[in-house]
Amino acid sequence: MKTPPIKFRHLNVFMEVARQKSVGRAADSLAISQPAVTKTIRELEQILEVRLFEKEGRGIRLSRFGEVFLHHAGHGLAAIGEGVNALKSGARRNAPPVRIGALPTVSTRIMPKAMQLYLEEDLNNEIKIVTGENSVLLDQLRLGELDLVVGRLAAPEKMTGLDFEHIYSEQVVVTVREGHPLLQHTPFRLELLQDYPVLMPTRASVIRPFVERMFLAYGMPELPRQIETVSSSFGRAFVRSSDAVWIISEGVVAGDLAERRMRILPIDTSETKGAVGITTRTDSASSTGLAIMRQCIRIAAEDVHKTV
Repeated sequence: MKTPPIKFRHLNVFMEVARQKSVGRAADSLAISQPAVTKTIRELEQILEVRLFEKEGRGIRLSRFGEVFLHHAGHGLAAIGEGVNALKSGARRNAPPVRIGALPTVSTRIMPKAMQLYLEEDLNNEIKIVTGENSVLLDQLRLGELDLVVGRLAAPEKMTGLDFEHIYSEQVVVTVREGHPLLQHTPFRLELLQDYPVLMPTRASVIRPFVERMFLAYGMPELPRQIETVSSSFGRAFVRSSDAVWIISEGVVAGDLAERRMRILPIDTSETKGAVGITTRTDSASSTGLAIMRQCIRIAAEDVHKTV
């Protein structure tokens, strides 16, 4: 037999009777009749299959079971109250802002869709999106300048005080413009990259160690002509107009690849694959806007990767 659900009125009446230690005073406080209070308590006891109150002189007191339930009921009502306040504040003009840090790949592929979904909720709060290197964004998150960061999972020693939620995985690719001379070499040899300028992730970026280990595995500790950048706009413009090679997260150039403006060189970069997700501070409270933004980011990431 299915157990009847506990309703808000059950908790509300129970908490007031426990506070007043009297059915009559609880009825007066709640502006309902004493029989209604008694009936509600009896319903709750039947659902829980325990006695919640015992007689004490002319009044009543909580039973041992009632004491245990009081703790949980109090937390439950407090959580409901916080939820109501959060939803009400989320719809007001003075709702707290949502400040997001995003890697270039996330800004290009995920955030436009996430932003469209978020705006449909009409929360009326300020939105800030900052694009930059993973380490810089995490520093801003720790300082309270950002509310969440959508980026790569950092090294364990850099995740102290932070929570990470994985949403997808991505790897680095080596790309060139359509018609690049390197596309004519069959079989392709990695040492051919030494004859061209190479755009590299900056040394502070989270993907740089992966790239360096990849080249070491191929016996190439250093490329002679490197340009460090995290600017997707510069990288795209420079590669399209020159013979430069761009080493970048696949998501940044997904559109260029789909339009065949760029091509991926046949280099095994599977070792550079890493987790991308949502990082927040462990001690931060989540506003309604922030919670909804996280949902929108998850949906956007799922939609994007369904099309890959």
